[in-house]
Amino acid sequence: MIKAVLFDLDGTLLNRDESVKWFIQIQYDRLNKSLGHIPKERYIRRFIELDHRGYVWKDKVYQQVVSEFEITDITWEELLQDYLTHFKNHCIAFPNLIRMLAELKTKNLALGLITNGRGQFQMDNIEALGIRDYFNTILISEWEGIKKPDSQLFKRALHELNVSPNESIFVGDHPDNDIIAAQNIGMKGIWKRDSQWNHAAADYIIEDLGEVSLIIENIN
Repeated sequence: MIKAVLFDLDGTLLNRDESVKWFIQIQYDRLNKSLGHIPKERYIRRFIELDHRGYVWKDKVYQQVVSEFEITDITWEELLQDYLTHFKNHCIAFPNLIRMLAELKTKNLALGLITNGRGQFQMDNIEALGIRDYFNTILISEWEGIKKPDSQLFKRALHELNVSPNESIFVGDHPDNDIIAAQNIGMKGIWKRDSQWNHAAADYIIEDLGEVSLIIENIN
């Protein structure tokens, strides 16, 4: 019997790839006075490459960008601050996000969110998606002092939800940090398919968030 559903954020609930593309285009336009000497497509492409889907923090990314493109009218610190201030305004959710969370709540399931990343930055994005109040617990790695795939992070979330691993299921896009990590402590894993990986050893595989509720229904 599943009593709790836990989620990853980036690549699972937040379409981070599309959000980053939208943000970086608007950043270029907004700061055109300082960045206009760089061809727009080149700036966007290089930022996305250096960002490595969020696995490289933006201080390193902007230092590299400033160096490579010989940007002199604005510092990397100012570019980073612009990112921290404005990224939340460009958050794009995956389809059916709110509907899925609302459906799970009607089934009296406890909901949790576990994400790696900077505390306030990730919380700003969660609030921008309009989903904060759906969750009974939210754990962000910077604030917790540990990050996925550390099993302690998953155990901490389950403890806060007052459920056991075999009463819980984790939904994520990363085959190791999300799926294997959750399974290692006895949870079931739902892999939200991501084109970056060919395979995940998940208990269930979905293309769309709308499928989550049906899976829980079938298990229960």
